[in-house]
Amino acid sequence: MNTIATRAGSFLFLPADRLHRLEKALASGAHMVILDLEDAVAPDAKHGARAALHEQWRHLEPAARMRLAIRVNASSTPWHEEDCTLVERLTSDGLGGVVLAKSESPTPLGELAQRASGVPLLPLIESAEGLAALDLIARAPGVARLLFGHLDFQIDLGLQCGTDERELDAVRLAFVMASRRAGLPGPVDGVTVELQHMEQLESDTQRSKRFGFTGKLCIHPNQVTTVNASLGPTTTQVEWARRVLAAADEQQTGAFQFEGAMVDAPVLARARSYLQFSS
Repeated sequence: MNTIATRAGSFLFLPADRLHRLEKALASGAHMVILDLEDAVAPDAKHGARAALHEQWRHLEPAARMRLAIRVNASSTPWHEEDCTLVERLTSDGLGGVVLAKSESPTPLGELAQRASGVPLLPLIESAEGLAALDLIARAPGVARLLFGHLDFQIDLGLQCGTDERELDAVRLAFVMASRRAGLPGPVDGVTVELQHMEQLESDTQRSKRFGFTGKLCIHPNQVTTVNASLGPTTTQVEWARRVLAAADEQQTGAFQFEGAMVDAPVLARARSYLQFSS
């Protein structure tokens, strides 16, 4: 599966009952916008949000629809069925993805895959139960990427993480390993709630990148530029990649020395990935 959802680095949440902000969200530079029917919408506003979204969808350009995902309520909630009915209606009209909140089992994903055939599914893991089923969820039909809801995860386990969130190191590694075993792109890390200090956002995003995450959730348009820049390769890395690939073309050998280091197939693969993400 090769879609915007599998390649995206930045995912911006937008409450589905605030569609007047959709144009701004799409113009933010976010690779995908997640229209949130779950936590961001009060229970008594969910029905109206669904109706408004369905109405506005027909006015959207195809290119915009491809960048939109809908976060549906968990399968255990009374709103899940109506959310899935909306998703089913929009599936043939270019819906870019579906985020399933509080994913804890492959079963609801399999059911959703049947109703939203061909639409990338993005399960959001937010609990110990979800972590325990991570490999099964990653291999469920239609799943394109794993998303880490690290704030709810901390609440579920009663964790009190420090600013660096070292307590979640093993969990983040588990996401990357499960994604690799299932043949999925790198997973998508959780939000940074700090909105005033971009230094924290940049630090969080760099940590995600070091762990092997290739995407991050955003809660404000002002976060998008920093996330996109932090997830991508540095200027130094891009320049090195161009030099080493040029040297490889000249060498025409399996392995060679370059700038004091040994270069082989894995090194060249890393160089190509830098240029891919810089384009």
